[in-house]
Amino acid sequence: MLNDLLRSIDRIYLAYGVTDFRKQIQSLCSIVKSTFGMNPYNKSAYIFCNKKRNSIRVLCYDKNGFILAQKTLLDTEKMKFQWPKNSKELKNISKQQLNWLLSGLKIEQKTSFKDIELDLENTAN
Repeated sequence: MLNDLLRSIDRIYLAYGVTDFRKQIQSLCSIVKSTFGMNPYNKSAYIFCNKKRNSIRVLCYDKNGFILAQKTLLDTEKMKFQWPKNSKELKNISKQQLNWLLSGLKIEQKTSFKDIELDLENTAN
């Protein structure tokens, strides 16, 4: 679901620190504008995390309105998002880094497998 939402997005930004999840679309747009100096109407997704680090919200503009999606982890005793703690900072991340975050990993991986492109016509059996 979240990946479908992010297909038309050019950039993904993490809002470091914690966000009060009583805030809804208008308040989150205000944070994007006033705190980060960004335009919430562009083709970007802004991701916020709650204080317990067990829930994230994704805010993005979709042609004629805003979408606010949320993912909450079920086992909040053991599972937490690896969320950066610096407050009032916005970080541009890749879709791969977002996948790592949603999988419970840190967004800064020291190593990962490289993509390999195979040319089936020129490979030996």
